[in-house]
Amino acid sequence: MRILVINPGSTSTKISVYDDEAELFTQSVFHDAPQLLQYPTTNDQLPMRRAVVEDLLRAHGIPMDSIDVFVGRGGCAYSQKAGVMRIDQRLVDDTRDDKGGSDHPAKLGVMLAWQLAEEYGRAAFTLDPTNVDEYDDVARITGIKGVYRRAQSHVLNQKGIARIHAAKLGRSYEECSFIVCHIDGGITVAAHRNGRMVDGSEGAGGEGAFTPTRLGSIPVLETVRCLSKCSVGELEAMCSRSGGFVSHFGTSSADKVHELASQGDGHARLVWQAMCYQIAKSIGSMACVLCGKVDAILLTGGLVRFQDIVDYIEAHCAWIAPICVYPGEIEQEVLAGEVLRVMRGEAEARDYTGQPVFSGFSWDGQAGK
Repeated sequence: MRILVINPGSTSTKISVYDDEAELFTQSVFHDAPQLLQYPTTNDQLPMRRAVVEDLLRAHGIPMDSIDVFVGRGGCAYSQKAGVMRIDQRLVDDTRDDKGGSDHPAKLGVMLAWQLAEEYGRAAFTLDPTNVDEYDDVARITGIKGVYRRAQSHVLNQKGIARIHAAKLGRSYEECSFIVCHIDGGITVAAHRNGRMVDGSEGAGGEGAFTPTRLGSIPVLETVRCLSKCSVGELEAMCSRSGGFVSHFGTSSADKVHELASQGDGHARLVWQAMCYQIAKSIGSMACVLCGKVDAILLTGGLVRFQDIVDYIEAHCAWIAPICVYPGEIEQEVLAGEVLRVMRGEAEARDYTGQPVFSGFSWDGQAGK
């Protein structure tokens, strides 16, 4: 069973090809902010991202028609439960239209997998999209009636890493409480309790730590003042594509910013430290969610290759729980492995419901959960 995994991120396109469990290759192409900002919307990136996929397959001598199943990372449709999901036209339409209320490049994985599967007459799947919703209701409430926090994070990698660490402890994921931090072009921190992500930061929605491409949390009144200088569309772009390092330095390359900081650039050094500071604050808040009963703090994602990020978090958060580092991410192998189980009949895939997990409370005059 030959599987193509397509994983578009905020600063890269990563693809893998597997023959059953055997990885034929995995390769990632970096996209700096000036390149991506040429496209008015994330959807407009679709032809460019497809060309990247086709070029990489060609470079490795793998014909597209040799692929048996297409698997894409997903997000941006209505919120869903965790697990493998079949991609169909309704999911693609809702993904394209951002029915879940956020815009993240992971959506392009679903759109590309479906496009290629339709063209070559194959099956297409996604798994644990960015908008898996397992929040406790108390985590949804804001100070404005009818305005609620959304579940939006690096679910795929966070759950994968949490399961790996639970196994190392000789326990199941459902028996553990973790704080998991995905630290890369996007940064999300979530509280995992007994197999559910009960709260977390909405990375692409203007919440949590700022990142190489995202503005993170800013005071509401400052947001309003920003609107006197820029449009709503420009502010939305700063939530996911043009905030953070891009706003400060015109690049989403963490390597470039880290090099500036290492060379003594005061601006870069302070911004880098502030990013670490905000990650640590997010970890502290998730420790409160878990009542201080935390089995481990798990650091994962591409930016934990920088030891100073790990050192900063350890200095500020090691009192909460043991800190364990898993550099990079395991999204490719998880996507391929879980879909392979479905194709072998060892697991079931769900259909997209077209309905959000959460649709309001009784006092909203809606159906509720």
